[in-house]
Amino acid sequence: MTKIFLKRGKEESLGRRHPWIFSGAIDRIDGEPDEGDVVDVYSRSGEFLARGHYQIGSITVRVLSFVQEEIDGLWWRDRIAQALAVRRAVGVANDPQTDCYRLVHGEGDNLPGLIIDIYGGTAVVQAHSVGMFRSRMAIASALREVYGDGIRAVYDKSAQTLPFKADTGAVDGYLWGGGEATEQVVTEHGNRFYVDWGIGQKTGFFLDQRENRELVKRYSAGRTVLNTFSYTGGFSVYALAGGAREVVSVDSSASAVRLACRNAELNFGADVHHEGVASDAFEYLKECGRTFDLIILDPPAFAKHHKVLGNATKGYTRLNARAISQIAPGGILFTFSCSQAVSRELFRTTVFTAAAIAGRNVRILHQLTQPADHPVNIYHPEGEYLKGLVLYVE
Repeated sequence: MTKIFLKRGKEESLGRRHPWIFSGAIDRIDGEPDEGDVVDVYSRSGEFLARGHYQIGSITVRVLSFVQEEIDGLWWRDRIAQALAVRRAVGVANDPQTDCYRLVHGEGDNLPGLIIDIYGGTAVVQAHSVGMFRSRMAIASALREVYGDGIRAVYDKSAQTLPFKADTGAVDGYLWGGGEATEQVVTEHGNRFYVDWGIGQKTGFFLDQRENRELVKRYSAGRTVLNTFSYTGGFSVYALAGGAREVVSVDSSASAVRLACRNAELNFGADVHHEGVASDAFEYLKECGRTFDLIILDPPAFAKHHKVLGNATKGYTRLNARAISQIAPGGILFTFSCSQAVSRELFRTTVFTAAAIAGRNVRILHQLTQPADHPVNIYHPEGEYLKGLVLYVE
């Protein structure tokens, strides 16, 4: 097995159990590892520190274990079982009203580079590292062992998430079971949604907003609701379930808007008070010529990395200022950032700036984050990516 030795003093982060080893920390490599190989990491003096997946790039090793243990079928089964135990402990894997949830959340479940989402009887696996991609059949076997009859299919959706230069030849498709279909109806808090993991964004649905959608339901009774960046209408369905008088879903993707309309009709019938609009959210807010009682801003990540942080904060400021300006007096604004590079403090400061630009009195009612099935490893604070504020606008 390849051995990687760190520069003097660079072992300190591993002592704090941080799961990433950066290229600048490496003194020498004994061996010629291929991307995705399991490698061992040592201090400069020769003390074993960690075992993990080797990759090309600024993060050279993603740590799988801090002890010298075999990364074999039993290891994968134990890690998957541990992840499921967490979901059962928080009540999401055994909720009769919900059959879709995140089973593995990368570093949050000590499996860096791996995402697994459960949709009914299908597990959708997404590898963000070559090491995890090369382990996909072992992961599928572990899922079958842990779930038994609870899993009927395992689908790999890694083609678009692997490192750009990795020559893996990855093609999305079923690793086991499933046939040809990639769409099914799932249930979340009793609400039903069409999910297509074959063509949908991420693994097919944004599971990280589940509890925040439930909060939208609480505030929607009798209100007119605008859901921007609506994707397939998750927030819209919850608003309707909460008794909203009218809901408008806006997304730049016409296919996503069509699916949002299907989801609204699936739950409430053909005469539901829901309108889908295929439009840029900025342009719609500027040109719609009306106010709403409740607005949801859930844009895609404006900042994938720190180099574009300045432009991202300008985008968040402009979007929030427009919404705060247009919301009806006494309105409720749900605003989010899913950019890992944008800290909770920076996002709050950005929204503060937007409120000042709009010249409205604003109160913070809630500060939101990701749900319990998207846990944050306490040694890896970078895993806390979702930030949200619920505002009352006078």
